[in-house]
Amino acid sequence: MTDLKHRLATPADAPAIEALMLAAITENMKAFLSAAEIDAAKETMGIDWTLIEDGTYFVIEAAEGAETVMVGCGGWGKRKTLYGGGHTAGRDDSPSDPAVDAARIRAMYTHPGWVRRGVGSLLLKLGESAAREAGFRTIELGATVPGLPFYLATGYEEFDRDTHVGANGSTSVVIRMRKSLR
Repeated sequence: MTDLKHRLATPADAPAIEALMLAAITENMKAFLSAAEIDAAKETMGIDWTLIEDGTYFVIEAAEGAETVMVGCGGWGKRKTLYGGGHTAGRDDSPSDPAVDAARIRAMYTHPGWVRRGVGSLLLKLGESAAREAGFRTIELGATVPGLPFYLATGYEEFDRDTHVGANGSTSVVIRMRKSLR
């Protein structure tokens, strides 16, 4: 097992996060979606600066030879927005109330060369633990079609789906999922 390290993301990480997101979207979705569907999905994905500002977004790093590289990123949100980058329409950045609202698992990406090596599991554990410590009893996320098997295997249950039509006319599906943190 590779020794994975985590830390909170900073604004200086933005270029590396954007590159990792693009690689993950482009490569990790190929087995599940057409090129046109991937392009449509990109319209609702990207950096959400509120996660970095709130201190709820993690970077996962590992050693590759003598170099330390970013192999994953993701986190949790204490705001009502369920998914999307800072540019995504329909955002609600108002704070969630842990007594009645769900926390959010947000913007999880694994570098294509690091899939199935514990990166996503570590990100999920970090986000769920932090949300639980903040008093949340439930957590929700917006899964992509490729992410659905992973989230089902970790105890999330589907409760709704959003379908977006991209500028190219292709659809992008976001699967709304929920899990108890108790």
